[in-house]
Amino acid sequence: MKKILCAALCLSLLLSLAACSSAQYTVSFDQASAGTSIESQTVKSGKKIAAPAEPVRDGYSFIGWFRDAGLTEAFDIAADKVEGDMTLYAGWDKNTGDTPTSPGNDKDFSSLRSPGSQEDAYEYSAFFKPGKDGTSQPYVGDTMPYYEDGTYYIYYLKEAGDSYNHSAYLATTTDFVTYTEYDDPVLEANRDGGQDSWIGTGSVVKVDNKYYFFYTGHGNGAVLEYQEKIMVAVGDTPTSFEKLEGWDITPPAELGQKQDFRDPQAYVDPESGNIILTVTASQGDVARILKYTVTPDLENKHYDGIIFTNDEAKNGDFWNLECSDTFELGGKHYITYSAQDDTLWYAVSDTPYGPYGDPVRLDGKLFYAAKHVESGDGKVYMVGWARRSESPSSTQDVAAWGGNIAVQEVLQNPDGTLALDPVDSILDTFTVRRELPCEGGTHAYVAAGSAYNYADAFTAYESFMLTGEFTFTGTGSFGLSFNYNGRADKNKLISISPSDGVMRLSFNQGGTPITETAAPLTAGETYSFTYIQEGSVGIFYIDGLAALTVRLYGVSGKTIQIFAENNSVLFTSLREYTRAR
Repeated sequence: MKKILCAALCLSLLLSLAACSSAQYTVSFDQASAGTSIESQTVKSGKKIAAPAEPVRDGYSFIGWFRDAGLTEAFDIAADKVEGDMTLYAGWDKNTGDTPTSPGNDKDFSSLRSPGSQEDAYEYSAFFKPGKDGTSQPYVGDTMPYYEDGTYYIYYLKEAGDSYNHSAYLATTTDFVTYTEYDDPVLEANRDGGQDSWIGTGSVVKVDNKYYFFYTGHGNGAVLEYQEKIMVAVGDTPTSFEKLEGWDITPPAELGQKQDFRDPQAYVDPESGNIILTVTASQGDVARILKYTVTPDLENKHYDGIIFTNDEAKNGDFWNLECSDTFELGGKHYITYSAQDDTLWYAVSDTPYGPYGDPVRLDGKLFYAAKHVESGDGKVYMVGWARRSESPSSTQDVAAWGGNIAVQEVLQNPDGTLALDPVDSILDTFTVRRELPCEGGTHAYVAAGSAYNYADAFTAYESFMLTGEFTFTGTGSFGLSFNYNGRADKNKLISISPSDGVMRLSFNQGGTPITETAAPLTAGETYSFTYIQEGSVGIFYIDGLAALTVRLYGVSGKTIQIFAENNSVLFTSLREYTRAR
């Protein structure tokens, strides 16, 4: 009886094995990732598939097939056997024509453990910061760019150092990469007091071989009738000016106030030859931007009225619209301004000086007081300053006045909306491609529920550039996480939040929001990004869509991770570049 039972069991096992060996499975190839339709294959269990034709994608290299959309498990067609139904996904890497290297000449931050000691060690170039005056570190305040014959003259209100009451200083550049700093002020606040005992923002314009520096004279409102007036200085060159005594513009009587009247932006009207000034002011505690016409000899000044009014319901409750600017691009007319620690805004018109449409944010509040400048080849740039913290060790805010120069190119979309883009000459300085710590080599996948999940991706050098592409599936946040002090709960995040339609900088693992800008994205779409950081200043770009200026102290020499929460995100074609030293 036992022999019969054993024989029956063996026969059953043999039949099962025979059935398994004859089982067939379907192997499909994901058309979306492959970019083309590849016929599925029916394969016997334990057998290998026939190698399909390798897919082709313009500008990319095929890096193989994977068992999952996150590209975490490679499938070796030459060796792996089929054990069940499956779908294979194509992996790609962008052709950038370079290979990773390890030059071994990086600045060592291991002994610079405090954010302050790291900041002192940085060598700023593209994100210009004035040199120290003795032991005092000055900073760049409101910028006033002017272009002539291949040179950008960046006038700025200098904060601290040897600057007296925000006197105006000058740095010049031909490429926004290296700057020449002028040690002496080009326009100094009046040390004897008076109307311009403080210098306020203005602009430079050239008329008949003379350079006019229109500026804000800010005096003591308790003593003087007007706290602020528009004043002017004249020069034969763009590097030296003399104040024109007795010349001023005061607020029109209908404004009903004598305090907030500043930041003149000057242009030459090509048809009349007159000087056009826009001035920020307020009326009844409502922010306005005014227009004036001044004859080239400065003898006649005419108030033309209000060209823009802050709409509280759409544009926040701002009492003044600082550093306003107007320019034409692609047949559209734009007005820009910064608003009380809020951010940079712009509005569009079909005609010069309005009426303008609804204002829209452009970058976040750490890119402040930006004004446009046009190059000789027709490109338009926004030149502003990247805000800093009073203390590099602060994990609560980035709110101090002044910082580093930051420049971004203006892009115009077909519908007339604007976006900011990296400056080509700055991108071109990052030529050394680095090895990446991510397991996938050039791609990384992170999926997470309510708890944050991380994957190593990059290294924070003194200056570096990151590029790549990403696609996501959920509504939670994802992005870059910067190690601050070894504790994940203190990480500094550049995060994209699809549910909110924003990109933001936050400290303490998202617990302390710092700044944000609009970034409406769609799940399943592929987006490219560029991130540039020099010292503690960085700008993150979702290419052609959004830009966010950030300030990240204390992260140099540490790992940068990709993170996600309540989302899954795949980053591909990842690259990191540094500069040749």
